[in-house]
Amino acid sequence: MISSVASRRHVIADDLRNLISTGRLKARERLPSEAELAVRYQVSTPTLRNALALLQAEGLIEKIHGKGNFVRRPLPRVTYVGGGLVPAQPVLPVSVHVKKLRARGDVAALLRVAAGSPVTELRFLSHDGQTPHSLAHVYVPRDLAPTDVPADPHWPQEVASLLSGSLPLLTEVQEKVLVRLPTPPEAAALRISSTLAILAVTRVATDTTGRVIEVALLVLPGDRTDAVFTTRHTTGERSAEG
Repeated sequence: MISSVASRRHVIADDLRNLISTGRLKARERLPSEAELAVRYQVSTPTLRNALALLQAEGLIEKIHGKGNFVRRPLPRVTYVGGGLVPAQPVLPVSVHVKKLRARGDVAALLRVAAGSPVTELRFLSHDGQTPHSLAHVYVPRDLAPTDVPADPHWPQEVASLLSGSLPLLTEVQEKVLVRLPTPPEAAALRISSTLAILAVTRVATDTTGRVIEVALLVLPGDRTDAVFTTRHTTGERSAEG
């Protein structure tokens, strides 16, 4: 049975969500104070904050320390389909940072190389204006790494072209998709709340020999990401019985 507190929390969230969707609360507009909203909805402050947390998790509002809660400007959305990203329109600019390092921990395990093996990390951070939008770390063995990285490519077309030009032909891509809370470094890089769920994708690509040639770790905030997976079934003839 749903508790009355939980039910009230969703009623409040639904009402505020409707005010935002119909434009009665506009982008960048400050909501009434939490105390005022608690009186308006006749609930305790904790219940009111729980309702606001639902809208924060959806990316509809944001809480600015010392200033209050504000309606967020809608962010461009990206769609993750099995195998890659369908970018927001227009395509967002991406900053790229390249680092040479030694494989450790999970990276070494995913690349199936010995700890300390030389690898190249390419860190891609997309931007919507001044706001970080999505984050990706791509690891490739040093001998396969691209040597000429553009200063300002766009995800995913130019990035895919950049990597495909240096990597062998891949034959298999395995993906692991999780919904989780961001780590402190991820939250800091994307400037998101540590309570905002993210879509975390680990993608491992292998070539015709079975060698892992690329490991990609994608971090996509849940307030601007859709995930679509399509399964196609073939219909065969039914065998006769009897």
